[in-house]
Amino acid sequence: MEETKKVVIELDNVKRDFIVGSETVHALRGISFKIYEGEFVTIMGTSGSGKSTLLNQIGCLDTPSSGEYYLDGISVRTMSKKQRAKLRNQKIGFVFQNYNLLAKTTSVENVELPLMYNKKYNAAKRKEAAIKALEAVGLRDRLYHKSNQMSGGQMQRVAIARALVNDPAVILADEATGNLDTRTSFEMLVLFQKLYHEGRTIIFVTHNPDISKYSSRTITLRDGKIRSDELNNNILSAAEGLAALPVQNED
Repeated sequence: MEETKKVVIELDNVKRDFIVGSETVHALRGISFKIYEGEFVTIMGTSGSGKSTLLNQIGCLDTPSSGEYYLDGISVRTMSKKQRAKLRNQKIGFVFQNYNLLAKTTSVENVELPLMYNKKYNAAKRKEAAIKALEAVGLRDRLYHKSNQMSGGQMQRVAIARALVNDPAVILADEATGNLDTRTSFEMLVLFQKLYHEGRTIIFVTHNPDISKYSSRTITLRDGKIRSDELNNNILSAAEGLAALPVQNED
């Protein structure tokens, strides 16, 4: 990776310990890496590898016990909870496994949420930005549908639109295809690859090794340490993968 690219995320010897009863659990044992603008990085590891703890660090939901974490050049460790929340809202777009949408609320209203705390947006601008984000994920015809009127794949698209609407420095996806069937998972990967080709920085945390074939780099954790960090020189096309799936019979 040439040094001219902007560093969006940097972890420098990050450790995270938890006190459980009388024991100290070393969840992260000195994690260091840089993620550059425009990378599509898969972070992999089995349960207990430390990837959830790492996700919470990257997502500014938690701070290191020691070491430094810089998000878009800003050190996170010494921030107050309030400062972290503000930074998180400005810099990170989250996509969760279970969508985390508000029920009985339209797509547009769900996508507007991250902009509620952004003083640059009045109601009209919020709506305009939300519609644009929904159109970008192929949901132009679902703007006013509520969560209970949509499929899992459609709900995840709303969640991705919500992640995009603030134009964040990084999109952080947590098992974002975990609840979806194979075809819908491929549709989501097509969308993530589209965002990657548009220059978005994506971090996809997963235990599914297949996802890494579609990203540009894979960081694998084991026992709180980085086991491998490899660039993918042969990124598979999710669109081709989707096209190769057997056609479902429409009843």
